[in-house]
Amino acid sequence: MQTILGNWASLLQASPTLWICIVFVFGLLVGSFLNVVIHRVPIMLERAWREEAEYILAPKSDAAAVQPPADKPRYNLVTPRSACTKCGALITATQNIPVISYLMLGGKCGSCRAPISVRYPLVELACAALSAMVAWRFGFGWPALAGLVFTWMLLALALIDLDHKLLPDDITLPLLWLGLLLALAGASSPGSLPIDLRSAVIGAAAGYMSLWTVNQTYELVAHRQGMGNGDFKLLAALGAWMGWQKLLPIILLSALTGALVGVTLMILQGRDRRFQIPFGPFLAAAGWITLLWGDAIVTWYLRVNGLSA
Repeated sequence: MQTILGNWASLLQASPTLWICIVFVFGLLVGSFLNVVIHRVPIMLERAWREEAEYILAPKSDAAAVQPPADKPRYNLVTPRSACTKCGALITATQNIPVISYLMLGGKCGSCRAPISVRYPLVELACAALSAMVAWRFGFGWPALAGLVFTWMLLALALIDLDHKLLPDDITLPLLWLGLLLALAGASSPGSLPIDLRSAVIGAAAGYMSLWTVNQTYELVAHRQGMGNGDFKLLAALGAWMGWQKLLPIILLSALTGALVGVTLMILQGRDRRFQIPFGPFLAAAGWITLLWGDAIVTWYLRVNGLSA
């Protein structure tokens, strides 16, 4: 077994194209699972919050009110099986092949012919493309594996926040701790993963406190909240993965992109200034770009401004 694994490792190291193709295909499968995560995690959280609220508000003497019913159906990332949202028909294995099934079905349910959102194959393709770029950037090895997990979690967070203006702790906090644990495992070559532990810890603390401070200041001036706590945690996680040195590029990229999108919506759709735009997708995009090209971006910026030798 060790010989087989060693031969495969040598083959993938010697053939970057094969490695990238394998990661692309695997990214399609992960993208299919991320569609489930993006759809179900907010529902799971809402149900948990509702049960917790009912427990807190129910009279303590009413045992039936504070105990969940025994026959309540389970709902998680595995159960129940995926089904059509219109007719309830279960999705078979052959109907669940990433992208291919969507094309074979003509973008419609195999039972009731109700249209299937094009977003599902787009998420699968986006996950595959982003994964392939990570494989190309880091090559075969542990840094690439870490970068893939980082990419998948950011993609899920970005789309959940886009849909629900929510960055679940169930994803942001594991992302944060994983970054710190990778740094604890030891630093690799400059510009790769993991970074050194000192930079990761300072990055996590500075990431959280920077946005928290900005939000507190905004609340004092505008008397309303500017962003959610999930944004603080996401930037803390990005700081844990890339260190405090990369926080400024991440903040600048996300703020610039967010401002451009906000102004565009105000012009094209007549949005009011008070219209809320989730900041998580911009943070996630800036963090991913910085992971792959952060050093090149910083070097280019310093050279353009005459700050480098």
